[in-house]
Amino acid sequence: SVDCSFSRGVCDWKQDADDDFDWNPADRDRGDGYYMAVPAFVGHKNDLGRLKLLLTDLRPKSSYCLIFSYRLAGEKVGKLRVFLANKKTAPVWEEHKGKDEKWRTGKIEIFQGAETTNSVTFESERGKGKTGEIGVDNVILISGLCPED
Repeated sequence: SVDCSFSRGVCDWKQDADDDFDWNPADRDRGDGYYMAVPAFVGHKNDLGRLKLLLTDLRPKSSYCLIFSYRLAGEKVGKLRVFLANKKTAPVWEEHKGKDEKWRTGKIEIFQGAETTNSVTFESERGKGKTGEIGVDNVILISGLCPED
């Protein structure tokens, strides 16, 4: 497994230069490192911020599981989507409202076929809300299929 967390991860993260705003590091409550977040008040409604994970060493014709923690805190905070580079048009994962402010776990299967997925993009879309944030943390890539809960 490959740890792509932000505090001590070994992965290559890039801010998208063609979007409307950047993701920013935010301190964890427990004080042990940080996660990446977009506060609700950044930008205008429907503005997009993209954080890209570059995957250079994935073996072709293999499957992987991307596991991550996420939270959408606040009323009408917006949307969080995940795109794989070889399926640019439609998100492979999307969440648009949090039931509460708790962190949840997202899982995405990445099947390597003829074309290799060379990046995963976390996209935050600004909602109408003025408080809260969209956050992503603990991004881990595991070889093989995603485990059942």
